[in-house]
Amino acid sequence: MKRLKTITNAPSLANKVAWLLAVVLVGALADAEAAPAGGTAPWAEGDRSVHDPSRIVRCEGRYWLFATGMGISSRHSADTVTWEPGPRVFTNAPAWTAEAVPGFRGHFWAPDVIHLNGRYLLYYSVSTWGSQVSAIGLATNATLNPADPAFGWVDCGVVVQSRRGDDFNAIDPAVMLASDGRLWLVFGSFWGGIKLVELDPATGKRLDTNAPPVGLAWKNEIEAAAMHQRDGYYYLFLNWGLCCRGTNSTYNIRVGRSRLPTGPYLDREGKDLLRGGGTLVLDSQGPRIGPGHAGFFTREGQEYMSYHYYDGDRRGAKTLGIARLTWTAEGWPRVEFGGPPR
Repeated sequence: MKRLKTITNAPSLANKVAWLLAVVLVGALADAEAAPAGGTAPWAEGDRSVHDPSRIVRCEGRYWLFATGMGISSRHSADTVTWEPGPRVFTNAPAWTAEAVPGFRGHFWAPDVIHLNGRYLLYYSVSTWGSQVSAIGLATNATLNPADPAFGWVDCGVVVQSRRGDDFNAIDPAVMLASDGRLWLVFGSFWGGIKLVELDPATGKRLDTNAPPVGLAWKNEIEAAAMHQRDGYYYLFLNWGLCCRGTNSTYNIRVGRSRLPTGPYLDREGKDLLRGGGTLVLDSQGPRIGPGHAGFFTREGQEYMSYHYYDGDRRGAKTLGIARLTWTAEGWPRVEFGGPPR
């Protein structure tokens, strides 16, 4: 501060310029201290070893999420800041999975969860690496609290299945309840891109099994979609690039929007997501590499986006990230990093 005062008292133009530069530098340093390096979330603590996180939901005063893992892994938190491990969903894989996906060994992928009509609906992927022979299953529970006598997952079988020759891959499910009460499931990975089916809110299963999935987005490397509704628009978030390669992962999160859940979804420039459109929402930055698998939740009126990334400071370890979700005046999403959600 003494040095700044000396510069301020000097009358020369050069010193005035130097003073302005110093002010900018001090401000930048203050911002650097307030904002986490690379946009990571230093306030997220505990067991954040998470890949393909579901949306975050609340049950009996605690927040829960589910993620890729043997039997489907879970995490819970009192404040969305400090996370700890919860029980697996399945001790043994449902019997139907072995027939639907030969070679499946109980390592479930990319679940999503929603609370609807007094129970929790958990959608999950059954597949093997690089294969199109896949299925999305459903399990339900009255509560997520394992100490509650009502706790117990009930397997409800297959929701969507893909076979060789289909124009989609039945993995990466994400569920959304629209404001009109209709329930939608978006899914897909590579092949024919991102697809959509309507679900029956009463059962959680497909409303019309004869209706072909609706195409929403396509690109050579595309998956991990999620839907979000706001101010008359349906927003389709999805991933471009490759996951699961640690610090070599190229995942990045894109978005388009539509007035209808079935599309067409256009990006900020008006390009159809079925023709390679997609406005960038979140890309690699600093040690936060390959962000992907967006999910959305609201706490005390503030919207947040959860995702995973590969931590460049920890040899590419899979890590849970949470960022504030804000919106431009034109209605396009952006993420903001900083202190904990309060």
